[in-house]
Amino acid sequence: MKKNLLIIFIGLLSFHTSFSQRQPKSAASSLQDSLETIAKDARGTVGVSILYKASGRRISLHGKEHFPMQSVYKFPLALKILHDVDNGKLSLDQKIHIDQKDWPLKIYSPLRDSLKGQAANLSLRTLLQYTVSKSDNGGCDVLFKVAGGTRVVNDFIHHLGINDIAIVATEAEMAKAWNVQYGNWCTPDAMTALLERFMDGEILKPASTKLLMQFMINTTTGPGRLKGMLPSTTKVAHKTGSSDTNDKGITAATNDAGIITLPDGNHLLITVFVKDAAADESTRERVIARIAAAAYK
Repeated sequence: MKKNLLIIFIGLLSFHTSFSQRQPKSAASSLQDSLETIAKDARGTVGVSILYKASGRRISLHGKEHFPMQSVYKFPLALKILHDVDNGKLSLDQKIHIDQKDWPLKIYSPLRDSLKGQAANLSLRTLLQYTVSKSDNGGCDVLFKVAGGTRVVNDFIHHLGINDIAIVATEAEMAKAWNVQYGNWCTPDAMTALLERFMDGEILKPASTKLLMQFMINTTTGPGRLKGMLPSTTKVAHKTGSSDTNDKGITAATNDAGIITLPDGNHLLITVFVKDAAADESTRERVIARIAAAAYK
Protein backbone atom coordinates (compact mmCIF):
# COMPACT_ATOMS: atom_id res chain seq x y z
CA MET A 1 0.00 0.00 0.00
CA LYS A 2 2.76 2.41 0.96
CA LYS A 3 4.60 1.49 -2.22
CA ASN A 4 1.51 2.28 -4.32
CA LEU A 5 1.06 5.64 -2.59
CA LEU A 6 4.70 6.49 -3.24
CA ILE A 7 4.30 5.69 -6.92
CA ILE A 8 1.17 7.86 -7.13
CA PHE A 9 2.94 10.75 -5.35
CA ILE A 10 5.95 10.58 -7.66
CA GLY A 11 3.61 10.50 -10.64
CA LEU A 12 1.71 13.55 -9.47
CA LEU A 13 4.94 15.42 -8.76
CA SER A 14 6.27 14.58 -12.20
CA PHE A 15 3.02 15.75 -13.83
CA HIS A 16 3.06 19.03 -11.85
CA THR A 17 6.67 19.75 -12.80
CA SER A 18 6.03 18.97 -16.45
CA PHE A 19 2.83 21.05 -16.47
CA SER A 20 4.56 24.01 -14.82
CA GLN A 21 7.38 23.95 -17.34
CA ARG A 22 4.88 24.06 -20.18
CA GLN A 23 3.10 27.17 -18.91
CA PRO A 24 3.96 30.33 -20.89
CA LYS A 25 5.59 33.14 -18.97
CA SER A 26 3.52 36.23 -18.29
CA ALA A 27 4.18 39.24 -20.49
CA ALA A 28 5.71 41.07 -17.53
CA SER A 29 8.03 38.19 -16.71
CA SER A 30 9.12 37.84 -20.32
CA LEU A 31 9.77 41.58 -20.57
CA GLN A 32 11.80 41.53 -17.35
CA ASP A 33 13.97 38.77 -18.81
CA SER A 34 14.35 40.74 -22.04
CA LEU A 35 15.47 43.87 -20.19
CA GLU A 36 18.20 41.98 -18.40
CA THR A 37 19.40 40.33 -21.61
CA ILE A 38 19.40 43.53 -23.68
CA ALA A 39 21.13 45.51 -20.91
CA LYS A 40 24.23 43.31 -21.04
CA ASP A 41 25.22 44.76 -24.43
CA ALA A 42 25.80 48.22 -22.91
CA ARG A 43 28.72 46.91 -20.85
CA GLY A 44 27.69 49.23 -18.06
CA THR A 45 24.67 49.67 -15.79
CA VAL A 46 21.25 50.06 -17.37
CA GLY A 47 18.34 51.44 -15.37
CA VAL A 48 14.81 51.03 -16.67
CA SER A 49 11.42 52.14 -15.34
CA ILE A 50 8.27 51.36 -17.30
CA LEU A 51 4.67 52.27 -16.52
CA TYR A 52 1.67 51.13 -18.57
CA LYS A 53 -0.89 53.81 -17.71
CA ALA A 54 -3.96 51.82 -18.74
CA SER A 55 -3.26 48.95 -16.35
CA GLY A 56 -0.99 50.66 -13.82
CA ARG A 57 1.57 47.88 -14.28
CA ARG A 58 5.14 48.86 -13.50
CA ILE A 59 8.34 47.09 -14.49
CA SER A 60 11.85 48.19 -13.58
CA LEU A 61 15.49 47.23 -13.69
CA HIS A 62 17.80 49.00 -11.23
CA GLY A 63 14.86 51.35 -10.83
CA LYS A 64 16.02 52.80 -7.51
CA GLU A 65 19.70 53.23 -8.36
CA HIS A 66 21.26 56.67 -8.90
CA PHE A 67 22.12 57.62 -12.49
CA PRO A 68 23.61 60.87 -13.81
CA MET A 69 20.85 62.68 -15.70
CA GLN A 70 22.82 64.99 -17.97
CA SER A 71 20.29 66.88 -20.14
CA VAL A 72 17.29 64.90 -18.97
CA TYR A 73 17.25 67.40 -16.11
CA LYS A 74 16.08 70.04 -18.57
CA PHE A 75 12.64 68.44 -18.26
CA PRO A 76 12.26 69.25 -14.52
CA LEU A 77 13.79 72.69 -15.23
CA ALA A 78 11.09 73.29 -17.86
CA LEU A 79 8.43 72.22 -15.35
CA LYS A 80 9.65 74.86 -12.91
CA ILE A 81 9.73 77.61 -15.55
CA LEU A 82 6.23 76.82 -16.80
CA HIS A 83 4.90 76.53 -13.25
CA ASP A 84 6.10 80.11 -12.70
CA VAL A 85 4.38 81.10 -15.96
CA ASP A 86 1.16 79.50 -14.75
CA ASN A 87 1.38 81.45 -11.50
CA GLY A 88 2.06 84.80 -13.17
CA LYS A 89 5.69 85.13 -12.06
CA LEU A 90 6.91 84.82 -15.64
CA SER A 91 5.49 85.30 -19.13
CA LEU A 92 6.35 83.26 -22.21
CA ASP A 93 6.50 86.49 -24.21
CA GLN A 94 8.80 88.38 -21.85
CA LYS A 95 12.26 89.18 -23.18
CA ILE A 96 15.33 87.78 -21.45
CA HIS A 97 18.55 89.73 -22.01
CA ILE A 98 21.59 87.57 -22.67
CA ASP A 99 25.08 89.08 -22.60
CA GLN A 100 28.02 87.63 -24.48
CA LYS A 101 29.41 86.33 -21.19
CA ASP A 102 26.25 84.26 -20.75
CA TRP A 103 27.27 82.11 -23.72
CA PRO A 104 30.00 79.70 -22.50
CA LEU A 105 32.08 78.57 -25.47
CA LYS A 106 32.78 75.01 -24.32
CA ILE A 107 29.21 73.76 -24.18
CA TYR A 108 26.75 72.69 -26.87
CA SER A 109 24.46 75.57 -27.87
CA PRO A 110 22.89 75.85 -31.32
CA LEU A 111 21.11 78.99 -30.11
CA ARG A 112 24.42 80.68 -29.24
CA ASP A 113 25.88 79.57 -32.55
CA SER A 114 22.93 80.97 -34.51
CA LEU A 115 23.49 84.34 -32.78
CA LYS A 116 27.27 84.10 -33.28
CA GLY A 117 27.71 84.50 -29.54
CA GLN A 118 26.38 88.05 -29.56
CA ALA A 119 24.18 89.66 -26.91
CA ALA A 120 20.46 89.26 -27.54
CA ASN A 121 16.98 89.74 -26.15
CA LEU A 122 15.08 86.49 -26.52
CA SER A 123 11.58 85.53 -25.48
CA LEU A 124 11.22 83.02 -22.67
CA ARG A 125 9.29 80.81 -25.10
CA THR A 126 12.26 80.70 -27.50
CA LEU A 127 14.71 79.85 -24.72
CA LEU A 128 12.44 77.09 -23.44
CA GLN A 129 11.90 75.65 -26.91
CA TYR A 130 15.62 75.48 -27.68
CA THR A 131 16.42 74.07 -24.24
CA VAL A 132 13.88 71.24 -24.50
CA SER A 133 13.58 70.45 -28.21
CA LYS A 134 17.23 70.95 -29.14
CA SER A 135 18.75 70.33 -25.70
CA ASP A 136 20.54 73.69 -25.84
CA ASN A 137 22.99 73.94 -22.94
CA GLY A 138 23.40 77.70 -23.19
CA GLY A 139 19.65 78.26 -23.05
CA CYS A 140 19.45 75.81 -20.16
CA ASP A 141 21.85 77.82 -18.01
CA VAL A 142 20.04 81.06 -18.79
CA LEU A 143 16.79 79.40 -17.66
CA PHE A 144 18.42 78.27 -14.42
CA LYS A 145 19.20 81.94 -13.73
CA VAL A 146 15.63 82.90 -14.54
CA ALA A 147 14.31 80.17 -12.21
CA GLY A 148 16.52 81.30 -9.33
CA GLY A 149 19.22 78.65 -9.53
CA THR A 150 19.58 74.89 -9.39
CA ARG A 151 18.59 74.72 -5.71
CA VAL A 152 15.25 76.41 -6.40
CA VAL A 153 14.50 73.92 -9.19
CA ASN A 154 15.62 71.02 -7.01
CA ASP A 155 13.39 72.14 -4.13
CA PHE A 156 10.43 72.58 -6.48
CA ILE A 157 10.68 68.99 -7.70
CA HIS A 158 11.07 67.69 -4.14
CA HIS A 159 7.96 69.62 -3.10
CA LEU A 160 6.07 67.70 -5.79
CA GLY A 161 6.90 64.54 -3.87
CA ILE A 162 9.67 63.38 -6.23
CA ASN A 163 12.57 63.00 -3.81
CA ASP A 164 14.96 60.59 -5.52
CA ILE A 165 16.49 63.32 -7.65
CA ALA A 166 19.23 65.91 -7.19
CA ILE A 167 19.74 69.01 -9.34
CA VAL A 168 22.87 70.80 -8.17
CA ALA A 169 25.02 71.92 -11.13
CA THR A 170 24.50 73.91 -14.33
CA GLU A 171 25.70 72.76 -17.74
CA ALA A 172 28.71 75.09 -17.54
CA GLU A 173 29.62 73.66 -14.13
CA MET A 174 29.31 70.09 -15.39
CA ALA A 175 31.63 70.92 -18.27
CA LYS A 176 34.43 71.87 -15.88
CA ALA A 177 35.07 68.45 -14.36
CA TRP A 178 34.06 64.86 -15.11
CA ASN A 179 32.71 63.97 -11.65
CA VAL A 180 30.38 66.99 -11.39
CA GLN A 181 27.78 65.32 -13.61
CA TYR A 182 27.23 62.57 -11.03
CA GLY A 183 25.86 65.20 -8.64
CA ASN A 184 22.88 65.68 -10.98
CA TRP A 185 21.31 62.27 -10.43
CA CYS A 186 17.92 60.65 -10.53
CA THR A 187 16.55 57.13 -10.19
CA PRO A 188 14.68 55.72 -13.19
CA ASP A 189 11.59 55.16 -11.04
CA ALA A 190 11.59 58.79 -9.90
CA MET A 191 11.85 60.14 -13.45
CA THR A 192 8.96 57.97 -14.61
CA ALA A 193 6.93 59.14 -11.61
CA LEU A 194 7.64 62.75 -12.59
CA LEU A 195 6.56 62.03 -16.18
CA GLU A 196 3.33 60.53 -14.85
CA ARG A 197 2.46 63.54 -12.71
CA PHE A 198 3.22 65.82 -15.65
CA MET A 199 1.06 63.82 -18.07
CA ASP A 200 -1.78 63.63 -15.57
CA GLY A 201 -1.87 67.44 -15.38
CA GLU A 202 -0.91 67.55 -11.70
CA ILE A 203 1.97 70.02 -12.13
CA LEU A 204 1.03 72.49 -14.87
CA LYS A 205 -2.09 74.07 -16.26
CA PRO A 206 -3.50 72.43 -19.42
CA ALA A 207 -2.01 74.99 -21.83
CA SER A 208 1.46 74.66 -20.32
CA THR A 209 1.21 70.86 -20.23
CA LYS A 210 0.28 70.87 -23.92
CA LEU A 211 3.13 73.25 -24.80
CA LEU A 212 5.81 71.25 -23.01
CA MET A 213 4.46 68.01 -24.44
CA GLN A 214 4.80 69.48 -27.93
CA PHE A 215 8.34 70.69 -27.26
CA MET A 216 9.23 67.15 -26.15
CA ILE A 217 7.57 65.60 -29.22
CA ASN A 218 9.69 67.95 -31.34
CA THR A 219 12.93 66.78 -29.70
CA THR A 220 15.66 66.48 -32.33
CA THR A 221 18.29 64.73 -30.21
CA GLY A 222 18.57 60.96 -29.79
CA PRO A 223 16.43 59.79 -32.73
CA GLY A 224 17.99 56.33 -32.37
CA ARG A 225 17.05 55.92 -28.70
CA LEU A 226 13.44 55.51 -27.53
CA LYS A 227 12.15 56.18 -31.05
CA GLY A 228 14.81 54.14 -32.82
CA MET A 229 12.88 50.88 -33.37
CA LEU A 230 9.27 52.05 -33.03
CA PRO A 231 6.91 52.54 -35.98
CA SER A 232 7.76 55.84 -37.66
CA THR A 233 4.31 57.27 -36.93
CA THR A 234 4.58 56.69 -33.18
CA LYS A 235 4.23 59.84 -31.10
CA VAL A 236 7.06 60.07 -28.55
CA ALA A 237 7.43 63.02 -26.16
CA HIS A 238 10.88 62.62 -24.68
CA LYS A 239 14.03 64.22 -23.29
CA THR A 240 17.49 62.83 -23.87
CA GLY A 241 20.72 63.20 -21.93
CA SER A 242 24.30 62.48 -23.00
CA SER A 243 27.77 62.76 -21.55
CA ASP A 244 31.23 62.69 -23.07
CA THR A 245 33.40 59.57 -23.10
CA ASN A 246 36.51 59.64 -20.92
CA ASP A 247 40.03 58.59 -21.87
CA LYS A 248 39.31 55.07 -20.56
CA GLY A 249 36.47 54.62 -23.03
CA ILE A 250 33.73 54.96 -20.43
CA THR A 251 30.60 57.02 -21.14
CA ALA A 252 28.93 58.31 -17.98
CA ALA A 253 25.42 58.81 -19.37
CA THR A 254 23.35 57.81 -22.38
CA ASN A 255 19.73 58.53 -21.44
CA ASP A 256 16.22 58.95 -22.72
CA ALA A 257 12.95 59.38 -20.84
CA GLY A 258 9.52 59.97 -22.26
CA ILE A 259 5.90 59.23 -23.01
CA ILE A 260 5.03 56.89 -25.88
CA THR A 261 1.51 56.92 -27.32
CA LEU A 262 0.41 53.36 -28.12
CA PRO A 263 -1.76 52.43 -31.14
CA ASP A 264 -4.87 52.17 -28.93
CA GLY A 265 -4.33 55.70 -27.60
CA ASN A 266 -3.04 54.59 -24.21
CA HIS A 267 0.39 55.61 -22.96
CA LEU A 268 3.63 53.95 -22.07
CA LEU A 269 5.91 55.95 -19.77
CA ILE A 270 9.51 54.86 -19.93
CA THR A 271 12.88 55.91 -18.59
CA VAL A 272 16.10 54.27 -19.74
CA PHE A 273 19.37 55.44 -18.19
CA VAL A 274 22.72 53.90 -19.18
CA LYS A 275 25.70 54.78 -17.00
CA ASP A 276 29.43 54.07 -16.98
CA ALA A 277 29.21 52.04 -20.18
CA ALA A 278 32.10 50.73 -22.26
CA ALA A 279 30.05 49.97 -25.38
CA ASP A 280 30.20 52.40 -28.32
CA GLU A 281 27.51 55.01 -28.91
CA SER A 282 25.55 53.09 -31.53
CA THR A 283 25.37 50.04 -29.25
CA ARG A 284 24.28 52.11 -26.23
CA GLU A 285 21.56 53.81 -28.25
CA ARG A 286 20.44 50.50 -29.70
CA VAL A 287 20.10 49.12 -26.15
CA ILE A 288 17.67 51.94 -25.37
CA ALA A 289 15.81 51.40 -28.66
CA ARG A 290 15.50 47.64 -28.09
CA ILE A 291 14.17 48.15 -24.57
CA ALA A 292 11.57 50.64 -25.81
CA ALA A 293 10.55 48.29 -28.63
CA ALA A 294 10.20 45.35 -26.25
CA ALA A 295 8.02 47.42 -23.90
CA TYR A 296 5.96 48.72 -26.83
CA LYS A 297 5.21 45.19 -28.03
